[in-house]
Amino acid sequence: MSTANRKLAKDLFARLSSGDVAGALATLTDDATWLAAGRRELLPAAGIYDKRRLEKLFKAMLGQLKSGLKMTVKGMIAEGDRIALEAESYGELQNGRVYNQHYHFLIEFRGGRICAVREYLDTQHAHAVWYAKEKQ
Repeated sequence: MSTANRKLAKDLFARLSSGDVAGALATLTDDATWLAAGRRELLPAAGIYDKRRLEKLFKAMLGQLKSGLKMTVKGMIAEGDRIALEAESYGELQNGRVYNQHYHFLIEFRGGRICAVREYLDTQHAHAVWYAKEKQ
């Protein structure tokens, strides 16, 4: 099963890179959850998302980027129904800021689809790029 799970994990990030939000969401089970690490009072995007909220988040992010968000899988380790995956993203925002994030994802699978994602990232970088006020 780990070969199929590896392929599905790569497919998720390839679809996100191409801006195919519907395709990315199709890799998830209907009851999937996605945890974005961080404290909501410091990083508004932090929290647990279901598919509906995740779609809104992905579309909102893509709407602020000039040419999408390129996601590059750097490596992964699979065991049973879980994959630990390292990735890097790169995207230029409309406001000129650059989002170049490094991630660790723990991805769980059920029935040939992704049922849970836990995303760990540099929350200070995310805040600085997406939420910090412009300096006067």
